[in-house]
Amino acid sequence: MTETTAQPPEKTEPGWRAVLTGLTNPRVAIMLALGFSAGLPFLLTGNTLGAWLREEGTTLTAIGFIGWVGFAYSFKFLWAPLLDRVTLPGIGGLGKRRSWILIAQILVALGLVGMVLAGPQAGLVAFGALALVVAFASATQDIAIDAWRIEAAESDEELALLSAAYQLGYRVSLLITNALIFIVAANIGWELSYTAMAALMLVGMAAALLASEPSAQTSAVAKPAGGLEAEAPLWTGRGLYQAIVGPFEAFLRAHGGKAVLLLAAVSLYRMPDFVMGPMVNPFYLDLGITREEIGGVRATIGLIATSIGVAAGGLAAFRLGFTKTLILGAFLAPASNLGYTYMAIAGGELHNFALALFLENFSEGFAGTALIAWMSSLTSFGYAATQYALLSSFYTILGKFLKGFSGAAVDGMEPMIGLIPAYGTFFALTAAIGIPSVIISIWAARAHGAAREAQGLSR
Repeated sequence: MTETTAQPPEKTEPGWRAVLTGLTNPRVAIMLALGFSAGLPFLLTGNTLGAWLREEGTTLTAIGFIGWVGFAYSFKFLWAPLLDRVTLPGIGGLGKRRSWILIAQILVALGLVGMVLAGPQAGLVAFGALALVVAFASATQDIAIDAWRIEAAESDEELALLSAAYQLGYRVSLLITNALIFIVAANIGWELSYTAMAALMLVGMAAALLASEPSAQTSAVAKPAGGLEAEAPLWTGRGLYQAIVGPFEAFLRAHGGKAVLLLAAVSLYRMPDFVMGPMVNPFYLDLGITREEIGGVRATIGLIATSIGVAAGGLAAFRLGFTKTLILGAFLAPASNLGYTYMAIAGGELHNFALALFLENFSEGFAGTALIAWMSSLTSFGYAATQYALLSSFYTILGKFLKGFSGAAVDGMEPMIGLIPAYGTFFALTAAIGIPSVIISIWAARAHGAAREAQGLSR
């Protein structure tokens, strides 16, 4: 007599009908609008702000350092526990996640208006402080939106679709704040352009009001963390411990010895993009590309490339799973940097610009979707805000720090080889940063994928 061992049913990849059905989910449309709202402030305190300051005569070194206001995104895990534990008074009737989203959106809009009223002429310290307010409110919005996206998903497949919708909405807003705003600013100035961006935050506010609050009973992606104690009041020592340390303990329990490897992969994954970021718009302007040309190419070629990249990343995550898609994205991520090196060598003609921009937007769209979906799969329900904030902070913190020196690096090479060759060399060096990212991402993705398969999960 022979014994037979029951084998788990073979998991099949979702078909096209499942993809199309998922796209009709109302949460996908809401996520698209929330992603738009999340992306809107990002460049307004980063690369686009650098273009405004450059036209005011600000040095590249100063532009690089003012980019450090983006550290608000890197340290958001410090206040993320509040969003997991605290329900806002009054507006909290909307639900914990939705109320935090809405209040952060209001603060972003008010901060942008403050930047308009002050202007760079108020001095870089005062203007930078207002930009920091916008970045802090924007980071808070990101925490709440990420938690809603993770906890609202009812399956791995839905999480892949919500992540793609988030990324598409985010990228569309980046095109507006990194493309159309140049056309608008060329006609009505930076002040009115930033005022219009503040008004566009109404899109996200409407989505927050229309969304439904996530439920632990239906959230099949961010699993409840086992072995949790009953929540103590936040103002007690035990309550503070649970709010601040609890999410990290749950993360370590879930991932064990692989936690450090996972955090390293997240930290390095998009670093080439962050480091080169502050120099992109000054590079365009120093090449002689006009604001209208920048806006026009970004709004056409950029939009097409972004849409293709996000769609490809979302489809890959849906059909291939999170880990395989992460590895593909790691290879694509540095492509945009090499495109700008080519542009520095070949010149600033529009066809060269279009090629470099297509590479940038496609690779960022694909890699961004891959990383978001994969990081989301690492979280636990109830701790999604803090755990995802921790992951996304590791995703940005090293790159944000290094990008502050980007202007100094170009300025340092300029006397030796000239300004445009200095830009080209700088972009090539930032692409080389992606090599260790590819290696570590492969190790981390394989380790995490094996662990999920051992738990009976396929993604």
